[in-house]
Amino acid sequence: MKDAPLKLPDVRWLDPARLTAGLDRHQRLDLAAHTRVHPPLRRPDRDALLDLAEAVALPGRGGAGFPFARKARATLATADRTGAPPVVVVNGAEGEPSSAKDTMLLARAPHLVLDGACLAASAFGAAEIVIGVAAGSPGEISVPAALAERELPCPARTLCLPESFASGESGALIRAINGLPAVPAPLKARAADGGTGGVRRRPTLLSNAETWAQLAIAARLGPDAHAAVGTADEPGTVLLTVNRPGTDPLVVEVPTGTRLGPVLDACGLRPGTGVLVGGYHGAWLHAGDAVDATLSRAGLARLGGTLGAGAIVALPDNTCPLGETARVAAWLAAESAGQCGPCKRGLPEAAEALAGLAADAARPTALTDARRALGAAQGGGACSHPDGVARFVLTALEVFAEDLDAHLSGSGCGRPVRGVLPLPPAKGPHLEVDWSRCAGHGLCAVLAPDLIHLGPHGYPTSTTVPVAPWQEHGARRAVNQCPALAIRLQHHR
Repeated sequence: MKDAPLKLPDVRWLDPARLTAGLDRHQRLDLAAHTRVHPPLRRPDRDALLDLAEAVALPGRGGAGFPFARKARATLATADRTGAPPVVVVNGAEGEPSSAKDTMLLARAPHLVLDGACLAASAFGAAEIVIGVAAGSPGEISVPAALAERELPCPARTLCLPESFASGESGALIRAINGLPAVPAPLKARAADGGTGGVRRRPTLLSNAETWAQLAIAARLGPDAHAAVGTADEPGTVLLTVNRPGTDPLVVEVPTGTRLGPVLDACGLRPGTGVLVGGYHGAWLHAGDAVDATLSRAGLARLGGTLGAGAIVALPDNTCPLGETARVAAWLAAESAGQCGPCKRGLPEAAEALAGLAADAARPTALTDARRALGAAQGGGACSHPDGVARFVLTALEVFAEDLDAHLSGSGCGRPVRGVLPLPPAKGPHLEVDWSRCAGHGLCAVLAPDLIHLGPHGYPTSTTVPVAPWQEHGARRAVNQCPALAIRLQHHR
């Protein structure tokens, strides 16, 4: 593994380098290099580790920001009550296309992540450690190699998950560990409580890869040295994925509270027409607000934003903001698990309305329809996906209001859609409508209501519709029963 070529994001840091220490000299830190870069790690007992996590105010770094200490105490309370030892889970599946920080850590600094997981497993008497990685990612090779190099406090294994947005959700990872499909659970259940929400019904302590690495850094430094950088309420550093058009992203480590403007400057970027912070469940910021935004959860919340997964995209002024938003909204709708109403109806309806607006071919009520569908999706899903998509789209409509007005007028903004917002290559099927054959029977919309919507004259409103796995049955029914043979199910090559 030492000399294995890995195609990974480069790293940078605005002093100090903690999580990224040594990565300027090593492509990957094996155990020998890791121990040279990072000092020996003391192993606190249960109470000392809990006190440390509280003293450094360690939040989860996977998006929700839930305090690690509170999650750990809840897990241990269940373990004490039931007598079942907990399971420690590292979520490195990272299905977010605009984020690469956890992938980078597991591939280049796996022992730092394992340090944190092993600290908790040892102090809390865990039965097992499970590390979830995306199938085909560098972590699939790097993590098992790291596990083989070190002594472990309990059995540990790696689980490979299908690469999808939904598989990065914590409940989806736990379901996959339990041998079920890697999609969010249809009913919410806390992993800390065990039962249906836990691994093999045991109390489960799950955090993402960066959180475990941050715990290892805090254990080495102690609360006072850890708080030498960052803000009083959010001490330490944070990892960001800064996406750059036309080239690979950068993973950047900065002290919390750093202004976003200098980070963009260090990466050779300008704020453009707006900046997305937090990834595809995050929020858009006006360019002027983004420059002075402080990179902390509290600082971004004051602007209506969220740190989320730490992914950042500055949208250049040579691409259509509405078209970029519509591309991602369609992808997010197709990536849902399709288990509840907001994902089955609300997200596809909003994505279709956005596509029509971006193409200057929307029906008069398209904007109202999109806002209504997204409003109804908020707070009603089995997981946070509908809420995150709603935040992404609704903040885009606000930040890009002038461009929206230009499209509503029918003239458009005059800019092409350059595909700046990163998306993986299309892999699923899509429906295509052959207008030379379509006679407006409308049967397709009856057979596949989640996919096909009819315009005021009875014809489908979209010529190309991405099809999620849970929609394929309806799509095939529509294809097979179209009286005019006007619909085809095409697969990407």
